[in-house]
Amino acid sequence: NSNRASISHLHRQFYGRLYPILLVKTDGSTVHLRYKEPKRILMLPLDSNTLPEAERKARLRRQFPAKPKAVLEDTFEGIDLDTYKRFWKQ
Repeated sequence: NSNRASISHLHRQFYGRLYPILLVKTDGSTVHLRYKEPKRILMLPLDSNTLPEAERKARLRRQFPAKPKAVLEDTFEGIDLDTYKRFWKQ
C-alpha cells in the first residue's frame, strides 16, 4: 500500500522522475524529450566516417592542434657586463 514507502525505500532500479531536455541530432535537427539526468542540451556524437575527407581532416586538426614551437631565448653576447658591475656583490 502507500505506507510502504514511508517505512522503507522503494526497491526500484529507475525512478519515475524524468527531466525535459533538448536533443540535437547529427544533422542539426532538434527534438524535445525527457531524460533521466537534468541537462539542458544533449548532443549525439558525429560519425566521422560519413564526412567528406577534407572536413574530417579539418575536424581532426581542430581536435588535436599542433604543438607550439619552442621560442629561442636571447643570448647575452651583445651585453656589456661593465654597466652592471655595480650590482654584483664584492
